[in-house]
Amino acid sequence: MPDFGKRFAIPILILALFLVSLVFLGTGAVQIPLKTTIKILFSQLPGTQERFSDVPPTFREIIWFIRLPRLVLAMVVGVCLAVAGTIFQGLFRNPMADPYVIGASSGAALGATASMVLAVSWTWMGLGSVPLAAFLGALVTVIVVYNLARVGNVIPVQNLLLAGIAVSAFLSSLVSLLMYFSDDRLHAVVYWLMGGLSGRSWDYVMWSLPYLVVGVGLAIYCARDLNVMLLGEEAAEHLGVEVETSKRILLVAASVLTAIAVAASGIIGFVGLIVPHVVRILIGPDHWKLIPAAGVAGAILVVLADLAARTLLAPVEIPLGVVTSLFGAPFFIYLLRRHRRTYFS
Repeated sequence: MPDFGKRFAIPILILALFLVSLVFLGTGAVQIPLKTTIKILFSQLPGTQERFSDVPPTFREIIWFIRLPRLVLAMVVGVCLAVAGTIFQGLFRNPMADPYVIGASSGAALGATASMVLAVSWTWMGLGSVPLAAFLGALVTVIVVYNLARVGNVIPVQNLLLAGIAVSAFLSSLVSLLMYFSDDRLHAVVYWLMGGLSGRSWDYVMWSLPYLVVGVGLAIYCARDLNVMLLGEEAAEHLGVEVETSKRILLVAASVLTAIAVAASGIIGFVGLIVPHVVRILIGPDHWKLIPAAGVAGAILVVLADLAARTLLAPVEIPLGVVTSLFGAPFFIYLLRRHRRTYFS
């Protein structure tokens, strides 16, 4: 990308996200004109209620209580997965790493599946047992993988990767076993594992936003260290980076982001793998720019994918994870064929 495009990449992406969001809010079983959508959004500002009183109440309800929370949550999930994928790819210095590389998705799947199969019914902050169990499952899994990989006070990235693969395989087998005995709840389990945002409310948004802020904030805080660590851990230590401390912070950030995304939407594939690739190709490997740009691009991708999930086969809704994989896999193959070079140089 030319220097102009690199300099203004983030503002351009934010503008694209705004335009995509307007299309998302107006599109669905009930089509809402763009002008009306904008009126509804501005009608919540102080002193504007009377000015926009001509907006149909039905449209207002659809925007504010059905589509807008779903839109915001799609953005949250996209940012979480894209930033987590960026962190893991930089941390492992491996372009094939994704947010689920150390087992968070398997832990979340086990937690959610166990909650559904055992018919657990408890709530907290307006959320049901399934997202809460998924969140806890993801975090517990990451803690287990971390402790398995740790050698004294050092966390070798190879050990972390291998421990994540082993634990993921074990937890996936437990999920399969629970599904085998799930009987009439099998459909609900499979649908959750495919990922989706149907029926999500503002409770999900308010619950996930603090974790999003913490995770992204920690990632940006360690962006310089992550840049230096691309040279190798020994080189980073010689340049004054506290490698093990930075790795711990980055692992916490990526794990929290992955856990909240999976808890909110189920398993959404390819977002955390593709988005860092594309953004890195466009603006380079500097994580000061890469992390926020990838976050916005991830939000755009998930919003577009959810829009497609809602509308392609309407009134039937396609699982969001199916959409991202269906379009993501061919696009990823295209990227690999077109850009045959080192992604971290």
